[in-house]
Amino acid sequence: MHPFSFTKAANTRDALDAGQRGGRYIAGGTTLVDLMRETVERPDALVDITALPLREITVTKTGGLRLGALVSMSQAAAHPAVHPVISQALELSASAQLRNMATLGGNIMQRTRCTYFRDVTAACNKRSPGSGCAALGGYNRAHAILGGSEQCVATHPSDLAVACTALEVTVHLLGPTGSRTLPFTDFLLRPGTTPDREQALRPGELITAVEVPAYPRTLKSGYLKVRDRQSYEFALTSAAVALNVRGGVVREAKVAAGGVGTVPWKLSIVEHFLLGKQPSEQLWSDAAARAADGAQPLAHNGFKVELLKRTVERQLRGVGGAA
Repeated sequence: MHPFSFTKAANTRDALDAGQRGGRYIAGGTTLVDLMRETVERPDALVDITALPLREITVTKTGGLRLGALVSMSQAAAHPAVHPVISQALELSASAQLRNMATLGGNIMQRTRCTYFRDVTAACNKRSPGSGCAALGGYNRAHAILGGSEQCVATHPSDLAVACTALEVTVHLLGPTGSRTLPFTDFLLRPGTTPDREQALRPGELITAVEVPAYPRTLKSGYLKVRDRQSYEFALTSAAVALNVRGGVVREAKVAAGGVGTVPWKLSIVEHFLLGKQPSEQLWSDAAARAADGAQPLAHNGFKVELLKRTVERQLRGVGGAA
């Protein structure tokens, strides 16, 4: 581990000042500390933000739900107002000990589990821009089939982020020039030609909260994660589904996939196909058949195309049932 300075911010102003000077924000630290230990990340300064007042879960005036960035994963998962798709994504994310430490802000900021990214001897444009992407010609079973580029095909690891993508969550940010909000789908960036830039954060900006929009009480949701083993493993595929079925037809559909994209993948084509139709086994099958549209499998992960379709179909059936 390389030498670094450590300060504890007493308030938001202190944190922003330190962030402007290049300090890296840390709270639970469950990902960043690991990366520092492996010398993948080498920050010169860390800023402890655990004293900031960002731990509340509140219902907004419009009926949505605002979750502070320092709310722990376990606290959010246990809250009665949190949608099941979020609770289930959090509970399937890590061990109980990690969920007690890790924060929501840190969870959506976590970096890829690509083995080449974490191996400092391997070529990785995400870790060292311009060095190449070892995964393209290497063993790429766990890598992305959607959203990749010639620079990077690493998947985003967060289960919470898949649920946030499905529910069209808003990210609240605070920086030196004030506060702003971003749709979640704009917050996480596809690799393109700059795979080292993973979030749309400006220098010194801090995540203060994520906000789930208001949905009708009739909305049903859930999260399904398919992985090589049942405990402490990242997704090969996953599906976050939220459906509002009223009057015998699908009135609202929110669907996203994980484990298959360089960012959590919003399945808009599946959503649009479902709207206005009566729930049935055939509907779920026909909608899920579109889940992998545009996929570009690599040498070792072609199985993800069919696995994604089956995962989405299973979760649509589980959440929506049949007429």
